[in-house]
Amino acid sequence: MNTQWLYLSATQLVQALQSGAISSRALLETCIERIEAKNPHINAVVATDFEAARQRADAADQALRRGEFWGPLHGLPITVKDTYEVPGMPCTAGAPMLRQHHPAKPAVAVQRLLDAGAIVLGKTNVPLFASDLQSYNKVYGTTSNPWNLQLTPGGSSGGAAAALAAGLTALELGSDIGGSIRIPAHFCGVYGHKTTHGVIPLGGHIPGPPGTLGEPDLAVAGPMARTAQDLALMLDVLAGPSPSMAGGWKIQLPAATQTQLSEFRVLMWLDDPLCPIDAQMRAMYQQLQATLQKQGGQVTVGAPLGMNILDFTPLI
Repeated sequence: MNTQWLYLSATQLVQALQSGAISSRALLETCIERIEAKNPHINAVVATDFEAARQRADAADQALRRGEFWGPLHGLPITVKDTYEVPGMPCTAGAPMLRQHHPAKPAVAVQRLLDAGAIVLGKTNVPLFASDLQSYNKVYGTTSNPWNLQLTPGGSSGGAAAALAAGLTALELGSDIGGSIRIPAHFCGVYGHKTTHGVIPLGGHIPGPPGTLGEPDLAVAGPMARTAQDLALMLDVLAGPSPSMAGGWKIQLPAATQTQLSEFRVLMWLDDPLCPIDAQMRAMYQQLQATLQKQGGQVTVGAPLGMNILDFTPLI
């Protein structure tokens, strides 16, 4: 196993693939070996299609040799959350009633990843209908946190975050309403981005039910990775209106206006009486505060503007 590849960023891997320093097939086999070695302990990847992935990896290598370029993710093996439809693998969203749901076409966001050259080799675990802060269901069982198998990776994109942290994949496609990207990213020490509503289409995502044509009111899709740079790489591929809306509008995301840490304002709220922070976590946040200030960050400690904690009194 080429273990030196396992924790390179997706940006580094696609550069190596495009330069010919590594082949897509060799990288894929490394990912498969890693999954076979480590996944039984954490149960992050719950469905795979290795043979189709091998065929696509070979095709990606052949295309490069012919001078063809599929896109910014050409030949990169990835996994996606088991709420997105991917042909060749079941899409259950953790629900026993969908155990035999095998979609005929990919979700819109998955198609964009494929169009950019990615290779989807597997799906990652979620709670029932992606509706919990952990990642257990009656179809695939429990996903553990790779840093400590006795702890949860969070949810609902828990399998996604665990797979990234364990070096099983370099990019993941998650989704979020109330923390389903952000909580697992925090629990597993990886990066996740909850996008603005409508930036990435959710056609082919469960829930809603398979075949739903409309977009949900609150849920969003979002990239997950091991570096912030990789989030931008993936978001550039995914962002855009749904096919049904493409004739009416487009997305033009501006570049970030801040380039230095000193240009950022950071609020740290460490004393919410309704959600007290563990002593160990408080010490780590205080260390973070000192580090940010040392590097020029503008840190304010206290409640959010207009949030009077005295207004929140218990109902019982």
